[in-house]
Amino acid sequence: MRSAVVVGGGLGGLAVSGALARSGWQVTLLERADRIRPEPTAVVLWPNGVRALRALDLGAGLDAIATPLPDGGVRRPDGHWLVQPRQTPVERMPVVVHREDLHDALIAGLGERVELRTGVTVRTVRATPGARPAVGDGRQTFEADLVVAADGADSVIRRQLAPEANVVSSGCAAWRAVIPWYRAPDLTGGAPVGGEILGAGYRFAAASLGERGSSGGSSRGGIYWMATAAGAPRPEPPETQLALLRRWYAGWPAPVDELLAATDPADLVQQEIRELRPLPKSYGFPVGPGGVVLLGDAAHAMPPHLGQGTCLAFEDAVTLAALLRESTLPDAVLAYDRTRRPRAATVVRQTRRMSAVLQSRGRLALRARDAALGTITPRLLGSAAAVAAQWRPPA
Repeated sequence: MRSAVVVGGGLGGLAVSGALARSGWQVTLLERADRIRPEPTAVVLWPNGVRALRALDLGAGLDAIATPLPDGGVRRPDGHWLVQPRQTPVERMPVVVHREDLHDALIAGLGERVELRTGVTVRTVRATPGARPAVGDGRQTFEADLVVAADGADSVIRRQLAPEANVVSSGCAAWRAVIPWYRAPDLTGGAPVGGEILGAGYRFAAASLGERGSSGGSSRGGIYWMATAAGAPRPEPPETQLALLRRWYAGWPAPVDELLAATDPADLVQQEIRELRPLPKSYGFPVGPGGVVLLGDAAHAMPPHLGQGTCLAFEDAVTLAALLRESTLPDAVLAYDRTRRPRAATVVRQTRRMSAVLQSRGRLALRARDAALGTITPRLLGSAAAVAAQWRPPA
């Protein structure tokens, strides 16, 4: 029986572990934390991410927990429309899912061939010719036919195998929260929940998780919002961070004030936005009779402006599992690199272009952005949506 070691118990690591196990592999999943615990926030899945989950046989579970996310347009802080809401074809409409619900679905799909080991901090990787690949935590070595590095932007494995790829700050921080329905403000007065609002280095977006009073297959319905601001993460406690957010976004169009007022400090999750520059020169490394591959943020960490990080990780998982069914190691490792690296580079390039537009600062830059945004943003988003919609899982 073929064996794999997957390093990292995030969404990408769970997805690839389940995919390999269902293909007959024996999988050891290593997680640094004492237990796998997702953020109590949400994630947007574009059509490529949805198709990837269906290819992982998780479509039925996804239908029960996902909420369609129609185009809500783009506004300025004074309420002026920069991009009017548009009718989005169903096949291109993203969905929003609570991370804990998605995590539960992926855990349920692991099966009996996955051994989950928590509290393991991988410190080394063995990638020497003639030997099977392996990772170690200083006390124990985990050897397998295949090692999958799904250990995030700070991947220890990538730093050793692809040292040219550096983690750098994207120049902004993000805050996310889900307000449960019992605390969510009543927005029946007409304030749109969806869409984005762009200011000078600031951004705010919101979406509904299910319908009020009915969360479908999830007990975690509510209103999800995300805010980004230029600068480094705040060191203050959540209470102070929330007070700062309320001050920064005061006077913005509804429902921003209402959502921030209804948010508890315990709801708030802050994150520094970072990315890989440059991207690794390779995503696959043949090692003896097997190999090592990079997956998810370990391969292509990027800002969240186009919502493609998790989607690409699911694409990685589906593609790797399909190639391993079609080819033998280490040929499948080389095919994975040839397939995934150009795809990731295209999406990262689009994300960086959007990042430059969204982070415009200064009076002249903002005037130029606002004047062109009605043309630039639909084109960029349309291009990103087209790339997302066109991807299909390997046959």
